[in-house]
Amino acid sequence: MHQNAYLTIPYLAAKYQPNRMRSPKTFFQKYQTAIIHVLAWSIFFLLPVIFQQGYQDERSRSVHGGEFLSLNTITNLFWVLLFYLNTLILIPKFLYHKKFGWFFLIHVSFFLIVIYFHRLLFGLLLPDLTFVFYRSAFYNGFPFIFVVLAAIAFRAVSDKIKSDRVADERLKENLKTELAFLRSQISPHFILNILNNMVALARMKSEALEPSLMKLSSLMRYMLFETDEEKVTLKTELEYLRSYIDLQQQRIGNRLKLVTDLQATEDWHGIEPMLLIPFVENALKHGTGMIPDPVIYISLQTKEGQLFFTVKNKFSKKEETMDHISGIDLANVSRRLELLYGRQHSLHIDKSDGWFTVNLQLSFKP
Repeated sequence: MHQNAYLTIPYLAAKYQPNRMRSPKTFFQKYQTAIIHVLAWSIFFLLPVIFQQGYQDERSRSVHGGEFLSLNTITNLFWVLLFYLNTLILIPKFLYHKKFGWFFLIHVSFFLIVIYFHRLLFGLLLPDLTFVFYRSAFYNGFPFIFVVLAAIAFRAVSDKIKSDRVADERLKENLKTELAFLRSQISPHFILNILNNMVALARMKSEALEPSLMKLSSLMRYMLFETDEEKVTLKTELEYLRSYIDLQQQRIGNRLKLVTDLQATEDWHGIEPMLLIPFVENALKHGTGMIPDPVIYISLQTKEGQLFFTVKNKFSKKEETMDHISGIDLANVSRRLELLYGRQHSLHIDKSDGWFTVNLQLSFKP
């Protein structure tokens, strides 16, 4: 046996340890929320300066422009308080729980308190002018309503983003769990049978022993190390698939007619690991038992960024009723494809005339 065969597993274990270094966040990414809030409130505080909102006519505003600007600036601090009071307490505690009466009453009370303080500030900053309640309520009513609506919109959007982020994290965890499940579902009986075959080959001093060991080593390397990556090249996935098919053919022997046509002319595309193997395992599991003259066809083609994959096998209704627990559930595989590719794939499963056929078409994502 070639000496490299003895070095395969430890060498690959050292070579393919995953590197999980994370790139450091930029300053904007780290303080993104705070920066956005500061910019938004800066614009809000500059609005009185831009539009010169006030209570009196143009002549009064020109005389008391500084006082009115100070009055509006101090009043705006109440709107900042109202915004964060809504987003942090009032909206989740009252509005989300449909306590609309309390929500309305609290805001009316807050608005009256603002008008009261506004009147005190007006007397301090503009003692020679007369405070008019309805005019103060009119001018302060617009920013009051705007801030309340902005707080509701902000809280709704931020909650939606947060829920989407949580859902995305759950999705990633589910995909990792399902991938681990797929790896664990590669039948241990298959591994044991392959090892038994290799023992027989060793006793016969067959030249097929070394290639079989290398294929098994390649298969185990892929399962243990490369499936930790989010994507692998189609070439790598097909190397694993070919090793798996060859070892299964060796295990079953000549009583199975297994026809493969794997023509991946665009094998540089990225694909999620172990995406194709469940269909092949399902065909080998259900298409080689109590079936006379079992036949399995496996074909794969790539064209213009598209993958076309077909697996076809005979099946027995008797075996189907006897064994419905072990193996990989194609419904889980279909769900995984839906989560990963969405509308960028189509999966058709047909079961008729004693044949079970799977047709998968997907577009490689950039």
